Amino acid sequence: MNILEIIGFAFGILGVYLTLKENIFCFPTGLINVCVSSVLFYEQHLFADTLQQLVYIPILLFGWYKWKHKQNQNDVVIGSLSTSEVLNYSLITVVFAAILGYLLRNNTTASIPWIDSAATSASFLAQYLIAQKKIENWIIWIAVNILYVGIYIYKDLPLYAILFFIYLLLAVSGYRAWKKQLVIN
Repeated sequence: MNILEIIGFAFGILGVYLTLKENIFCFPTGLINVCVSSVLFYEQHLFADTLQQLVYIPILLFGWYKWKHKQNQNDVVIGSLSTSEVLNYSLITVVFAAILGYLLRNNTTASIPWIDSAATSASFLAQYLIAQKKIENWIIWIAVNILYVGIYIYKDLPLYAILFFIYLLLAVSGYRAWKKQLVIN
């Protein structure tokens, strides 16, 4: 364990907890987490994870802006995706994962390019859906967190394996909490 892993762990837990509570401070907390995590993942040759953290920066800024500039509490409500949105987002995610995995496998020293790319691609979608307050973000996070627990055990990052197990539990809790407030489209 190193100091980056400890800092990333702490801000990661706090960020997901604040998201679950729909607290706008989830965004600046998330920004600290992704900056620290990007350095840690680069050192571990998890290049898709590194890219993921860097892409989170504008996504987090977008979500922060969107939540901050709502006219009233009802402007950004919890909703769900339509069937066509699910299909479109799934296709985009799979294609992106395949392209990223191929590029990392053939052009870098990435440790586990295909699995890393699949988890990263799904994480992009989940983070985007948080900004949109779509309940499906939690379902995606549940699946992704299970995958990441295995990745971080494999990469000997025990705090991040624990962190993503806690994320898994928080994602289940987040899904339940948001489901109570779900607005059907």
